[in-house]
Amino acid sequence: MVETIRSVISILSYFVLPTLLVGFPLYGLIKGVPVYEVFVEGAKEGFDVAVTIIPYLIAILFAIGMFRASGAMDFLVDSLDPVLGLIGVPAEVVPMGIVRPLTGSGSAALVADMIAQYGEDSILVKMAATMFGSTETTFYVIAVYFGAVNIRNTRHAVPAGLFADLVGFLASVYVVRLLFGG
Repeated sequence: MVETIRSVISILSYFVLPTLLVGFPLYGLIKGVPVYEVFVEGAKEGFDVAVTIIPYLIAILFAIGMFRASGAMDFLVDSLDPVLGLIGVPAEVVPMGIVRPLTGSGSAALVADMIAQYGEDSILVKMAATMFGSTETTFYVIAVYFGAVNIRNTRHAVPAGLFADLVGFLASVYVVRLLFGG
């Protein structure tokens, strides 16, 4: 059963990116959308948003740097290790679960560090990479996108986002264990 799932995923993975790259423009053409013009207009709007969110981006990156440099990350990982160890979560992937809700680039750097430390075929790297793809940069999204439209009261967005991140974190560990053993 697991071997069949692996085979299907392996075969489908070859077609995902080409299907997206061809599928979306083709769908737009079929619907009569001027694809190139709409793409250029979206790129212009994206640039304007990027300029608007720079202060929020600097603030979140500064906060993450302070969190890691202060030793708070190490303290948090050490504190959570006994509890997460009981449910089968390796301590080595805990930093990914902590950093991913904060920043995409920081979590990408963690994956790169893990690849250098454990090797690209390591089950720990596979867990971290799966977390990277299945969780969101919740605080970054809140800071940037809510800040871009001047929303100050995030209401239920943060708890819902963090709950989704937790589910993605735990599911990543268990799915990788299921598919790759360990």
